[in-house]
This record gives sequence, structure tokens and C-alpha cells, in this order.
Amino acid sequence: MRTVTATRYVTPLREGGSLPAVIEADDDGMYVMKFRGAGQGAKALVAEVIAGELARLLGLPIPEIVLVELDPDLARTEPDPEIQDLIRASGGTNVALDYLPGAINFDPLVEQPDALLASSIVWFDALVANVDRTARNTNLLLWHRRLHLIDHGAALYFHHDWASAGNAAASPFARIADHVLLPLAARLREADAALAARIGDDDIERIVAQVPDAWLAGEPMFADAAAYRQAYADHLRARLRQRDAFVEEAIRAHGHL
Repeated sequence: MRTVTATRYVTPLREGGSLPAVIEADDDGMYVMKFRGAGQGAKALVAEVIAGELARLLGLPIPEIVLVELDPDLARTEPDPEIQDLIRASGGTNVALDYLPGAINFDPLVEQPDALLASSIVWFDALVANVDRTARNTNLLLWHRRLHLIDHGAALYFHHDWASAGNAAASPFARIADHVLLPLAARLREADAALAARIGDDDIERIVAQVPDAWLAGEPMFADAAAYRQAYADHLRARLRQRDAFVEEAIRAHGHL
């Protein structure tokens, strides 16, 4: 994963709950950045990196994810006090996705992804327990006529309660019934066989290792960042071993539509 430095705050995207923004970086690229100092906190950034890079490993279409170094002095050029406060609270490492100019929001009434792609996205979202890919908020964009997955800050919701994380690994994830692509997901068993085979233990360790130590501070259940990081890897491995629970739940939910 590349690291860039933010050089200019371009514009806020106020439809996002965490007040993400389009920024320009020192590589002359434009990115949609999520701020560590936003209300959702560092855990939203952890979920963005882990879930997003798992999606990439699985071959799902997702914009490039980068780490962004942010100088809090950038706040001096912003007239909006809310944005000033957000920048100052987010000094250091943040996360961003490549900005897709001209992309439009996915409309399930207009677009019909093929059954295997829809099934693969449903399977992935069940794996990472992503509660935020519904008809109300699809977190899917169409760019150059191709579907792209964005915004995984609400995934891995188990990490908001580490005491129950063991139970979460075997969860059937009943909220998959609300998934915007579930009506098209007619090839879930095929997607399960193909995608599960792509995720090895080394892949999980590599992806989790990309989470910066600074985002893993202050969790009382873990002695240090290494132990905290290992807990994510252990959860994902357990989730894969017990994936029949969420696969069967998704198949059941699809059958009831």
C-alpha cells in the first residue's frame, strides 16, 4: 500500500457520515480521504484498509487505497471551523481511496450486475460483516460503466466489542438480508468455492500488517499493537473456517425474496 502526503484540501463530501473530503496529494493524485479524527474514529480506518484490501485480493473492483500523511497546519487555509477542527484532530496517518471523477451512484433499478459478481460481493460483505451496502446506501459507484466498491468503514463491526468477537466469527450475519445485490446473488455456492480458495493465512497476515500502529492504540484488551493486529488476523481466519454459517444464511435470505 502506497503512502502519500496531503497537499491541498479540495472539498468536503458532506453526504458521508464521517465528513470525508476530496484532497490532492504530493503525487498530483486526487483522493477521497477519511479522517482519523472524525466521529467514527480510527476503527473506521482499520476496517477500510482490512476490508478493502481483502476485496482487492478477491479480485473485486475497488479503487486504490492509500495511506495519507496529513499535516494539521493544513487547517490554516480552511475558512470552515468544522473542517479546521477535523484536520487538526487528524494529524498523522489517515486513509483514502483513489478519486473516480465522473463516477455515479449505483442504481439497483437501472443496473443489473451479473449473478456471479453480485454473489461475490454479497459473499465478501458477509465475510467482513459489512452492514452498509443496502438499497438506502449502496456504497457502489459506476465508473466507466464498471461497478466499484467503496466505503468499508462500517465493516468488521465486531471490533467495537472485542469481548464478543469470538462469537461474531461464527455469526450467520442476518443483516445480509438487507444487501442491495442479494436479489441478483443466484450463484452464492459458486462464489463461496472460488473466493474462499483465494484467501490464505499469509494473505491475511500481510493485509492486517498494513494497518498503522497509530490506529491500534488505546484498546485495553490488548497489550500492544502487535497483539491487537493478531486479533484481527485470528478473527478473519476463524470467520473463514466457519463460513458455512454466513453462506447458508445468505442462500436462505436469497431464497425468501
